[in-house]
Amino acid sequence: MLSQCGGGSPTAPQTITVVESTPVTTTPPTQTQIPGPATQPEVAPPTTPPVPAIPGTASVSVNVLGDTGWCGSPALGPIARLFERFDGEILLAGDLAYPSGTIEEFRNCFEPHFGRFKSRMRASPGNHDYVASPTADSYFNYFGDRAGPNRLGYYSFRAGEWTIFMLNSSVPIGRHSAQLAYVRDVMQQRPTRCTAAVLHHPFDSSGVNGPSPFLRDMWELIYNLNGDVVIAGHDHLYERHAPVDASQRRDDVRGIRQFTVGTGGAPLYNRVRAALNSELFIATYGMLRLKLDPASYEWQFMDMNGNVLDRGLNVCH
Repeated sequence: MLSQCGGGSPTAPQTITVVESTPVTTTPPTQTQIPGPATQPEVAPPTTPPVPAIPGTASVSVNVLGDTGWCGSPALGPIARLFERFDGEILLAGDLAYPSGTIEEFRNCFEPHFGRFKSRMRASPGNHDYVASPTADSYFNYFGDRAGPNRLGYYSFRAGEWTIFMLNSSVPIGRHSAQLAYVRDVMQQRPTRCTAAVLHHPFDSSGVNGPSPFLRDMWELIYNLNGDVVIAGHDHLYERHAPVDASQRRDDVRGIRQFTVGTGGAPLYNRVRAALNSELFIATYGMLRLKLDPASYEWQFMDMNGNVLDRGLNVCH
C-alpha cells in the first residue's frame, strides 16, 4: 500500500531561493507563504561546542539529497559536480526518476548525470519510484544492491562509528510492520552510540505535503532507542528542525533532529505552513553534507554551486 503522493507536475523547474529562520511557535499559522527571492543567509554558528575526537576512531562524511532525476532540471549538472568535488557515500532520499519511476526515466533523467557515482550510492525509494509499478521494479532493477537486499527498500549499514538506516516510507512502516521490527532488532542487538535514518517522507514539514503522521511509531522507536538524526525528502526544499520526541515536543537532550533535503532537481516548493519546530527553511537546489564523528555530527547544507547556507554541530545521545 503506497503512502500519500507528492511532487510537482513534469514541467521545467525554476530556480528560486527563499530563506527564513523560524522561531518556535505554539500556534502555527496556515497558508503562510514567504516572498522570494531573498538574500543569502549568514551561516549559522555551531549549536554546541566542538566535541573532542575519540582516540583510535575515524570520522566519515556522507552527502544526502532526494527528489532528483528530473529531466531538464538546471540542478542536475551542478549537483553532479558537487559529487565530484566532495568524497563520501551519497545517500538518496527517494523520488529518483520523475514522474513515474520507469526504467526509461532512470536511464534518461538520472543516469546521464549520476550514473557514474552509483558505486558510492545508497538509495531509499520514494512514492514516485512506485508509480510505474506497485513493486518499484525499475527502481530496484536500476540500483541493484545499492537499494539493499531482497527488494524490500529498507536496510542498514555502518558509516564509521554510526549506524545508518535507509528506510522505505512507501510500504508499511508502523507499529506492527516488519520494517519497524527490523529497525528495533538492529538498534537493540547491534547498538552504536550514533544513529541516523534516511527515508522519503518527512515527519513534519513546512512544505505543501506537510507532516506524515504515519511515521509516529517509527519516530517513537528511534527516539526511545536514542537515535539522533532523520533525513527526508518529498517536499522540494531544505528545512532544519529542532530535536523533538514522537509528539513533536522539543527535546534538546534526547530528541531527534530532522533535515528535509528534497533539493535534488525537482521543482522547488515555497513554504505554505509553519511546522512547529522548524528552525530554518531554504528553497534552493543543493545537498546536505554530514561529517559523522564517533560521538557527534556536523552538518553543512550547500547550494548547487557549493555555497554553504547552513551549518552546525550536535553531540550524539
